[in-house]
Amino acid sequence: MIRDKFPDLLSISGPQDYATVMNAVHSAVPYQHDPFVDLLPAKRRSASAQAAQEVGVKLTPKHYAYLKISEGCNHKCSFCIIPSMRGKLASRSVVDVLAEAEKLDKAGVKELLVISQDTSAYGSDLKYAGGSWRGHEYRTSMLDLCRGLGQLGVWVRLHYVYPYPHVDEIIPLMAQGLVLPYLDIPFQHGSPSVLKRMKRPAFAENTLERIKTWRKICPELVIRSTFIVGFPGETEAEFQELLDWLKEAKLDRVGCFQYSPVDGATANDLADPVPDDIKAERYERFMKTQAKISKARLKKMVGRTLDVLVDEIDEDGVLSGRSYADAPEIDGRVYLSCDFPLKPGQMVRAKVLESNEHDLHAEAIEE
Repeated sequence: MIRDKFPDLLSISGPQDYATVMNAVHSAVPYQHDPFVDLLPAKRRSASAQAAQEVGVKLTPKHYAYLKISEGCNHKCSFCIIPSMRGKLASRSVVDVLAEAEKLDKAGVKELLVISQDTSAYGSDLKYAGGSWRGHEYRTSMLDLCRGLGQLGVWVRLHYVYPYPHVDEIIPLMAQGLVLPYLDIPFQHGSPSVLKRMKRPAFAENTLERIKTWRKICPELVIRSTFIVGFPGETEAEFQELLDWLKEAKLDRVGCFQYSPVDGATANDLADPVPDDIKAERYERFMKTQAKISKARLKKMVGRTLDVLVDEIDEDGVLSGRSYADAPEIDGRVYLSCDFPLKPGQMVRAKVLESNEHDLHAEAIEE
């Protein structure tokens, strides 16, 4: 009916279906690659099928890569505007993600960092549709994705995990060594009343008990998180609930932000904004509390021998890398002393000699 009325119409697509729109535009007006102005390389042509193949541009070092499994988010957290900017959850099929991961593995990548806006919800929009990879069937779900990635033999690190009940199924895979025993979970606060105002998903879950259970199943588990202090209406009592929660949870890696209004966020309409000076004071108290926890957690690493992925050698010749407990750019480092040559991307065994609030110092072991 639409095409009858508008015969010159190029394409019909649904809301926010930018891929269909761009494909239609490129079909009507084929893009001509200009090597003098384009930042991205031209598509390759297969000699056999003459089919254009996308050429990926990797902006990270050769030895690690981010693996995006979905776009958008179905939540309506009051401080966030991601759903209005990027739309609802749109997962990639598990076969596509595993195929990309396999290519990265073959290209020499040793660590895959799984990212999205909500990794735990992966595949729910596709009703967990299945597919075949390497002769085995996998569902488009967080669990099956982890099972598949675990077959590659590279480090697999999970980010932006919401503490839904089914996350419990991932912990045994960590204990088995299929994925790194590392969870990045944005808890955001420890007070149920603040979490309710934030409209955080799974805020009612007993996260402290679940953390204890996870650590019983996988004692090596490292948990990182981020928190917001000074959220509108946050009382001193609610902030103290957060500190008490933090002391009991004993998280390994923690970041904290002072609440700042975001244009379009519904939290802007909440009553009783917290004054800036109180936000700053609470931030300092929070960070001092976590610094003690982090220092104690890292001290337990002293004397252990760990696999360390070398990241860089600075201009002064200082070697640094990361263990399974450290994500690039956001966590601490392992500083290495070594009397044999090492290079970025190399995996080495190292004995931890010292620790502080954020980093480890270790001696590389030649094997």
